[in-house]
Amino acid sequence: MRWKRKTHHGGSSQQEQISPTLADEVFAIDEEVSHLSKLKSEPSQRTRASLYAGKKRPIPTFKLLSGRESNRSGMGRFSSADCCYALRKHLPVKGPWCVDDMDSEAYISQFSSDGSLLIGGFRGSHIRVYNAEKKWKIQKDVICKRLRWTVSDVALSPDRRYLAYSSLSPTVHIVNVQNDVRESHADITELHEALEFSDEDDGYSFGIFSVKFSTDGRELVVGNNNESICIYDLGANKVTERIHAHVADVNVVTFADDTSNVLYSGSDDSLCKISEDNPSDLVENPKVVVVEMPFPNRDVWDRRCLRRQKPVGVLTGHLDGITFIDSRGDGHYFISNCKDQSIKLWDLRKMSSTTKECTPKAYEWDYRWMTYPSEARYLKHPYDQSLATFRGHSVLRTLIRCYFSPMYSTGQRYIYTGSSDQCVYIYDVATGEVVEKLRWHGSIIRDCSWHPYLPTLVSSSWDGYLVRWEATEDEKDPSMLRTGKQRMHPEGYTMSFVL
Repeated sequence: MRWKRKTHHGGSSQQEQISPTLADEVFAIDEEVSHLSKLKSEPSQRTRASLYAGKKRPIPTFKLLSGRESNRSGMGRFSSADCCYALRKHLPVKGPWCVDDMDSEAYISQFSSDGSLLIGGFRGSHIRVYNAEKKWKIQKDVICKRLRWTVSDVALSPDRRYLAYSSLSPTVHIVNVQNDVRESHADITELHEALEFSDEDDGYSFGIFSVKFSTDGRELVVGNNNESICIYDLGANKVTERIHAHVADVNVVTFADDTSNVLYSGSDDSLCKISEDNPSDLVENPKVVVVEMPFPNRDVWDRRCLRRQKPVGVLTGHLDGITFIDSRGDGHYFISNCKDQSIKLWDLRKMSSTTKECTPKAYEWDYRWMTYPSEARYLKHPYDQSLATFRGHSVLRTLIRCYFSPMYSTGQRYIYTGSSDQCVYIYDVATGEVVEKLRWHGSIIRDCSWHPYLPTLVSSSWDGYLVRWEATEDEKDPSMLRTGKQRMHPEGYTMSFVL
């Protein structure tokens, strides 16, 4: 996000524009990632051979179950791929049902890693923790402290005991969500510990957009509007690293895998960066920059590269600011959502060691209240190194988030995202097709979260609703939200700052 915006896109020249209809754009994806996606989400060769003599044709769920019960494959059970194949036929598209209805915009909806808790964040200084195993009962009702505009992000500690929340201010607060205090009013009914991230030169304009716990729970990492990434050591109670890696707001930070050694960051300078501790050289083109830097207990860095401020690799492709990044968790693949109205899939192993310049094209627009320029919508970067590009959703007015679907139930076969056109989009990684489009909300969907084990998806919208989509619920249930009950704004709505 930026306070003021005049965007210069590192786009292609006029002769490099693609066809002016998205339907004419041919989807292409790297063969390896397509194969891996299918391998983890389609019946194993042994199962297919036992049922259809190896022929590649759809297998009904009943046939899968009867084959398992009669032990046709000889394994006596489903493989993980068999399970994903059966479960992905039952996507969470029925409903929705109301989880909560608030008087301010819903910005965040996030399941805990085990799916037992759901975190909802709202503009009105409000965070609620719901118990997903007890019919979405409110376990913790948090009234936040020192919020500026909205709750920008939340992060749950690995042991699910502490919740960190941020705002457009230099302070992150931490609250215990597992104690007996249900109504948590900051520093009134319960202490919300404050962690200060700004230094003397930052001032109150310092705002935090993204916050993440490290896997061991000992550090917090934030991205902010001071063009930097900050790492906070919770044991030492101070900021230990301040990485000036971008030339614009850092909208998102996340870890590449469970080691917490590698960080991804996305910025309004159109760069996604992957680093192991400190910044490398900044290049003017929109790209993904891969840098190798020192990290505790790792000897994979070259201090001569650090002194020269030279990146060891680049990945190029996006044409505008990055709103979100999600890692596949394997240290290789990740996706990025962008204001160029696309999601891109990347493989770090495809990076190059040199940067190729392209002719920049300038478009003056502000994503907070303008539509994306028609002359920019169909441009393609001449040196795009992404594995695949997914189009159809809309990224306007706010930092809309995207994710891989869960490994357990889908084999990460899908990518899903919120959208400014009030829908949740579910893309097939292997084909690029929109396989489902969830419609009900009356306003922008900024965030959504797929349960890690169950066919349940929760979406959060600026209409004030947190709703859940299911695969198995009764659509005749009178409690299901019906068409015609939507609204554009929450009750008691007042105009909000856009984030």
